[in-house]
Amino acid sequence: MINEQIYAYYLGVRRKPGALLPLEISILETAIDLRRRGEDEFHGFSVAREIAEREEARTLTAHGTLYRALGRMERAGLLESRWEDPAIAAAEGRPRRRLYHL
Repeated sequence: MINEQIYAYYLGVRRKPGALLPLEISILETAIDLRRRGEDEFHGFSVAREIAEREEARTLTAHGTLYRALGRMERAGLLESRWEDPAIAAAEGRPRRRLYHL
């Protein structure tokens, strides 16, 4: 069934409302695992790393794919996000992160 959904998606056929893509399922499973370990929020790179370790990178084809999926999931109400405090990013010498939570 999932293979049929993936095939239909790549052919440009719209998926059924409420249906999740395998990557979206992986993101939710990873977010739940992170939450169980005490991490209420996550950023895109951390979830990508977790997915790659758990699934040996079969699902994630590119970080752009991940961020598009995170955006779709937020619009669908599955996730919420916020930008981290710029002072934290500046203190660590890196760009700000968008933090997501269930």
